[in-house]
Amino acid sequence: MSRSPLPGFRLALGLTLAYLGLIVLLPLAALIAQASGMGWERYLAVVTSPRSLASFQITVLAAFGATVFNAVFGLGLAWALTRYEFPGKRLLDALVDVPFALPTAVAGVALTALFAANGWYGAALAPLGIQVAYAPLGIMCAMAFTSIPFVVRSVQPVLADLSSEAEEAAETLGAGQLRTFWSVIFPAIFPAFLAGCSLAFARSLGEFGAVIFIAGNQPFKTEIAALLVFIRLEEYDYQAAAAIASVMLGAAFVMLLVVNAIQLWHLRYAREGQ
Repeated sequence: MSRSPLPGFRLALGLTLAYLGLIVLLPLAALIAQASGMGWERYLAVVTSPRSLASFQITVLAAFGATVFNAVFGLGLAWALTRYEFPGKRLLDALVDVPFALPTAVAGVALTALFAANGWYGAALAPLGIQVAYAPLGIMCAMAFTSIPFVVRSVQPVLADLSSEAEEAAETLGAGQLRTFWSVIFPAIFPAFLAGCSLAFARSLGEFGAVIFIAGNQPFKTEIAALLVFIRLEEYDYQAAAAIASVMLGAAFVMLLVVNAIQLWHLRYAREGQ
């Protein structure tokens, strides 16, 4: 009889499964059961109502915009923190985790104060005709602020552990810096980069506290799906709230499946290339 090299494997596995069931699976099962109890016709009526569809569209588009911004800015920030030494580097590295530690409501109030018409940023943008607070752009800013650490912290350790031999070989063969990045560095960090972007997108989809303060919460204009769920709960319409939440849950699962499929394809392609 072979023994596991890990001591306490059965106990650890049991505790892990118990935690997963109580904290993750049980609430999800309750959500699905609540939504399934309303009947298929009413479920479709709730999730396809004009207000629900508008909130889904606003949430997804804002989350996508925030993720695109974080993909570019987060990758650049991770690159700067990994490859260069400059004054204040440790402070900047610590500030990356501020959105994790800061309550989202506080972040929403701070962003609203900055981007309001009389705020520091808002006063400068108003003459240009750019409105951030109480507009879809404000939703993107709040989502980008709360989710950017996922991209930075996913890419940063991979960049730090990346060997410089392949880069030096590419430079020896005459490749420029841009060609070296796209042909050598980016394929190596792509799985981590994709994971960070997917986590940032998922966090943006579910963001609530930071968004409701800066969005203005106008139906069909700046009302996100999470807020609509909260409104239905305040109206004691638990089934409608569960139905709207189940759509966002399904979208998150589909996104995770797509991301995992892309990562598996990339890993298989990399192995075949070797």
